[in-house]
This record gives sequence, structure tokens and C-alpha cells, in this order.
Amino acid sequence: MADLTQKAWREQLEQDSQAIILDVRTDEEVSEGMIPNAIQMDIYDAPAFMSSIQELDKTKAYYVYCRSGARSAQACSIMNQLGIANTYNLEGGFTDWTGDVVQS
Repeated sequence: MADLTQKAWREQLEQDSQAIILDVRTDEEVSEGMIPNAIQMDIYDAPAFMSSIQELDKTKAYYVYCRSGARSAQACSIMNQLGIANTYNLEGGFTDWTGDVVQS
């Protein structure tokens, strides 16, 4: 796992055509908007989250965010333990995000 600043996260994401963005926030949080092309996997719904993580392609890179960066760091750690090597946590999370936002 790597903790990346918003600038580094965005730059690295733009250069990775195989990248997948994961939003690990709750439905209520996602209703406030999300980063374009993100897939929601609520980390608080542990059984569904673990099941979804185990189905991911371990060869791809995952750019993970939550509201502030703590839950996404936890998600990256879990993903690493399950054999997904390339995980990138967005420092400051969605709260500090200044890029595009879409409504879910």
C-alpha cells in the first residue's frame, strides 16, 4: 500500500489505463457524490466487502478512497493481505478532493 497525496494519486491514476477506483464509503456518504468511474464497496458491510475484494483481479492497481483516508488505508491493508499488491490510498479522502465529482 502507498499513501498518496491527491496530486500524486491523480497523476498516477491518469497514467494507469488498467486502474480501478474503489470508494469504500457508505451509501449515505456516496449520495453526496463520488469520484468519476469509482466502484463502491462499503467497508462497513464487512461480509459483502470481503466477498467483493476476493473477486477482484489481483494483477490490477486499485486506487482507494473514503471520506478522510482512514478506512481506505484499512481497505488497502486488507487487500494487500489477500494478495492484491498494488493499492493506493488517497490521503485526505473525498473530504479534500478537488477533482471532478459525479452524483451516484
